Amino acid sequence: MVSTAEKATRLQELHAAPDLLLVVNVWDAITAKVVAETPGTQALATPSHGIAASRGYPDGEKIPRDEMIAEVALIVRTAGDLPVTADLEAGYGDPGGTVARAIEAGAVGCNLEDQMKPLAESVKAVEAAVAAAQSAGVDFVLNARTDAFLKAGDRDPEEVLAEAITRGRAYLDAGASNVFVPGRLDETQVGRLVEALGERKVNLIGIPGSIPLATARELGVSRVSYGPWSQNVALTALAKLAEDVYAGGGLPADTRKLN
Repeated sequence: MVSTAEKATRLQELHAAPDLLLVVNVWDAITAKVVAETPGTQALATPSHGIAASRGYPDGEKIPRDEMIAEVALIVRTAGDLPVTADLEAGYGDPGGTVARAIEAGAVGCNLEDQMKPLAESVKAVEAAVAAAQSAGVDFVLNARTDAFLKAGDRDPEEVLAEAITRGRAYLDAGASNVFVPGRLDETQVGRLVEALGERKVNLIGIPGSIPLATARELGVSRVSYGPWSQNVALTALAKLAEDVYAGGGLPADTRKLN
């Protein structure tokens, strides 16, 4: 068995490598098994939205922390030797304690979102998470997320980009490994983020309308994950099956038995 420390080192290496790290998010044991067994998979990531939805909670730290950590632990066990990074939202009111719990569950990285709280407060959260990982002796991959673009509203895009850069620099200075900037960013915006924050330091989410993966790789992006969108792909297939069955059809011919 690969140790937690070894998995953490491997996840750090994957983020620093010249190739783009691609992570398809999983939200329970069976999705973790399917993705883990898919050729090309190097790491797994959990989506907080997806786990909350599968357990009957809305997004936004409505799920109890214990339930979130329990699901992360199950996914870690299913993943075997693959490193797992967990979406821990904003830390459930206790970023350091939540990261400590995630490490105990076997996670070796996490997303920690700022929810556009005051910068000083967000920096303290990153520092608490980093300190918890250091206390555990794990080279934890802290993916500090800024919601600058998600919560931009009708603000000037230049102003939004500038704030994302300011926050990203502050989080890296506080010890974060990478900066996660979700949203529908164009090639110029991504390029400027990488220029300001460093190559292999910027992580993106894949959504409809995202820049191509090849472009992200060329620009020096570290990682692209899919958040709740992998669950939406699965749910779309389920909805289409129901629609087809009700219309007199049946299973798609290319259906694979994966469980």
